[in-house]
Amino acid sequence: METHGFAVMSDGARLRWAALGDTARRPAVVLLHGGPGLPDYLGGVAPMVADLAPVYRYDQRGTGRSPWLGRHTFARHADDLAELLDVWGVPEAVLIGHSYGADLASRFCLRRPGRVAATLLMCGPFVGDWRTGQRAEHARRMSAARQERLRELAESPDRSEEEEVELLTLSWFTDHADPGRGWRWAAREARRRRPVNWGMNAELGGARRADPLDAHLTELRARLPARTEILGGARDPRPVSALESLARRLGVPMSRIEDAGHEPWLEQPDAVRACLRRFVRGALGGRP
Repeated sequence: METHGFAVMSDGARLRWAALGDTARRPAVVLLHGGPGLPDYLGGVAPMVADLAPVYRYDQRGTGRSPWLGRHTFARHADDLAELLDVWGVPEAVLIGHSYGADLASRFCLRRPGRVAATLLMCGPFVGDWRTGQRAEHARRMSAARQERLRELAESPDRSEEEEVELLTLSWFTDHADPGRGWRWAAREARRRRPVNWGMNAELGGARRADPLDAHLTELRARLPARTEILGGARDPRPVSALESLARRLGVPMSRIEDAGHEPWLEQPDAVRACLRRFVRGALGGRP
C-alpha cells in the first residue's frame, strides 16, 4: 500500500511525499524526478523495486502538491532531500535520479556524500556539448510543420490550456524511440505533469549554466558511493555517447537500454525492471 504525507522544511515549505513498500526496512530507495519544474512522475517506476526496499518519492518544491513561490537553488533542493531523509528516518538512501533528477542526485552527493548508500543516474546528467546533438535529433524526428508549430507556441506570451498541452506534447514526443507511441505518451503526460513551473525551470537552468556539473567531475568522482551506475536509453535524442563519456570520466559502469528513449521504462519495462532490481539488490549488499 502506498502512503502519503507532507513534510515541513526548515524554511516553511511543505513538500508532498509518497512511500511504497515496508518503510521499516533500511536502506530505502528515493526516486528523484526530472524537470526542473515538473511534478513527480515516477509512480510507475516505484513498484519495480518496492518489494526489495521501501521506495520514497516526492514533488520537488514549486511543483505538484509542493507549492513554493520563493527562490530556487541547487543548495536548497539538496537541503530539501536531506531534510526529507531525516523526516523519513533514513540515514542513508539509495538514490535513483531520472533526467534532471540525476543532476540533483549528483549535486546531493557532492554536498552530502555520507547520506548516499548507492546512486543510479538514469538518462542523465548530461555534460559537455550535448545540446547540439539533441537539437539535431529532435529536428530529425519532427516534421517541418510540427517544428514551426512548436516555435509558434513557445513564442506565444499567453497560451491557453490546450495550447500548453500541445506545446508539451510537441516538446516531449521525440524523447521516445517509437514516435507513434511517443506521441500518445507525450499527450497523456502533457495533461498529467501539470502545471509546469517555468520560472523554476528557468532559474535552475540558469544556475546550471552558471555552475555546470562539468566543473565538478573530479570532486564528484571522489564523493560518489562505491556503488554508482549510469543507465541510458540507446535512442534518447540526448546523445547516449555523452553518458558513455561521463561514465568513463567518473569510472562507473553504464547500461544501455536498446530501443528506448529518454523514459526507457515506458518502452522497455522488462529491461529497466531487471536493471533496477539488480542495482538495488547490489546496493542492499545481502542485508535482510
